[in-house]
Amino acid sequence: MKLGVSNEYGKLHTVILGTANDSGGQRSLDETYDPKTKEYMRKGISPNERDMVPEMEAFAAVLERHSVNVLRPSNLNGVNQIFTRDICFVIDDKFIIPEILRERKDEQDAMQQYIDQINPSAILDAPDGVRIEGGDVVVHNDYIFVGYSDEKDFYNYKTARTNEAGLNYIKENFPTKTVIGFQLKKSDYEAMENALHLDCCFQPLGLGHALIFEAGFKHEEDLATIYEIFGKQNLIRISRQEMYDMCCNIFSISPDLVVSERGFIRINEKLQSLGYTVEEIPYYQISKQEGLLRCSTLPLLRS
Repeated sequence: MKLGVSNEYGKLHTVILGTANDSGGQRSLDETYDPKTKEYMRKGISPNERDMVPEMEAFAAVLERHSVNVLRPSNLNGVNQIFTRDICFVIDDKFIIPEILRERKDEQDAMQQYIDQINPSAILDAPDGVRIEGGDVVVHNDYIFVGYSDEKDFYNYKTARTNEAGLNYIKENFPTKTVIGFQLKKSDYEAMENALHLDCCFQPLGLGHALIFEAGFKHEEDLATIYEIFGKQNLIRISRQEMYDMCCNIFSISPDLVVSERGFIRINEKLQSLGYTVEEIPYYQISKQEGLLRCSTLPLLRS
């Protein structure tokens, strides 16, 4: 299987899209990992399978209409397999299998049929103690941006998914890249205060812009780095409410073509005014689990 992902917006050829089939019934609060999911559970309006399946299939239909080869993980009964981005990811021609939450190990196993098709020399299987989730890894040609938590935050927050060892692992394995770590603000209890992954508050786009929620970054100097690389004038700033709604977590099929949630009216209109074609689909139910379109995808090949 051919691999190649050097940025977030090159023309997409092959992707593993998650699945909402057989995702199981309602879970207990103790079985959830993030504050937004807990919030909707407490309100009694958690998403159910009959709502999420049509949303995911609408996404698949858009991808296929644009000639993308859409693969799906092996189906596991009673397991939430929507968010494929977290459990494995590709940088350049390497397939990274990180150490993740032990509760999600089955999701990784459901990728084995595709892993078996990859040259073993192209697989990086992270050792114990190296924690990374794909939502924290954003590739931008010569740059790799990594959202991470220092040791104190990593052990204090369930929502801290990538540690300093994970950041260093990326640096060690991609020495020709400029790897920049950004610490994010975390909360296990308030979804409005929690940047679960880097792609919840930052995403580069193909025409030179980037979506950003500046208040999700722990240190101002990290923002200064982003301003220098992208230019302040090219940043599309989103509000705290829009961050909560997952407006940063749209998905690029090509440099000027993006898929977005149909309810993101302001962001979608802004993108269209900047020259992007926006494919709008329903994805609100899935957003209740603190993930959206980018979270649902594992790109294997872009050009």
